Amino acid sequence: MKKIAVISVLIFCGLTTTLNAQKGWIKMFNGKDLSDWIIKIKDHPLNENYGNTFRVENGVMKVSYDQYNNQFKEQFGHIFYKQKFSAYLLYIEYRFTGDQIKDGPDWAYRNSGAMLHCQDPKSMMVEQDFPISLEMQLLGGNGKDERSTCNLCTPGTNVILDGKFFTPHCVNSTSKTFHGDQWVVAQALVLGDSIIKHIVGSDTVLMYTKPQYDGRDKWVQKKGFKDGALISEGYISLQSESHPVEFRKVELFDLSPYMNDPKKLQEILMQLQQVRH
Repeated sequence: MKKIAVISVLIFCGLTTTLNAQKGWIKMFNGKDLSDWIIKIKDHPLNENYGNTFRVENGVMKVSYDQYNNQFKEQFGHIFYKQKFSAYLLYIEYRFTGDQIKDGPDWAYRNSGAMLHCQDPKSMMVEQDFPISLEMQLLGGNGKDERSTCNLCTPGTNVILDGKFFTPHCVNSTSKTFHGDQWVVAQALVLGDSIIKHIVGSDTVLMYTKPQYDGRDKWVQKKGFKDGALISEGYISLQSESHPVEFRKVELFDLSPYMNDPKKLQEILMQLQQVRH
C-alpha cells in the first residue's frame, strides 16, 4: 500500500510539474492583433507601420510588401515584443511564402530572423537598419541548394563560438534545408549572458556563449555601449528583410526564476522538451 502511495505521489508531482510547464508559456503573438508589439522600420519613426508591412490575417502574423510599389529601398523592419527578457526558451513556427520584392537584396531571399537580446526599440535611430542584437537567422531553401536555418548573425555584437572569440558577421548552423512553403519550428534557448542555443525542431544546431558588444560597430559607438561588455538581457524582434514570411506561433517560457538553481533549471528544461515534443 505504501509503495503504491509513493508511486502515486511521484506520478502526481511529475504531472503537476508538466502542467506548470505548459501553463508557463507566454503567447507573445495572440493570433488576433499586434497590440503587444512595437514596430521600427528603417527611415521611418517608431511605430510607423510603413506599407502595412506587419499585419495579422487568418490567425498568422504576416510580413508583406504588397503596398511597397515594388520599391523596397532597403527599408529593413523589425517588430519587437513589448518587454525584454534575460533567460528564456523562445518557440517560433514560421514559413516563407511567395516571391521576394523586386529590389530586395540577393542575400535576403527567403531570409528573416528572430533578433535576441535586442537594444530597446525606442533607442534606435530613424536611419538604423538593424538593432544591436544576436540574430537567429531564419532561411528558406531555393529548391536546389543546401541552405541551413537558425544560423547566427551579429549586428553590433560578438560571441564565443567553439571556445574562440568570433568576429565574422554570420556563421551557418548544422540544420537541414527547408525548401518550399512548409512550416518550420525554430527555438532559441537563451540563458542570460552565458549560453545560447539555436534549435530546429528538437535538434540543437548551433551553440555559443558570452554575447557582448562589438565596439567596432557604428551603432554601438553612437549609443555608447562599452566594447566587450556582456549582454545579459534585451528585447526580442522579428524581421522584415524583403521576402514575405509568416509567423504562426511566437511563444516564450521565462526561465529567469530558475537561473539561481541549476538543478531546477535542468528539470524545467527537460519538462519543456517533453511538453513540446
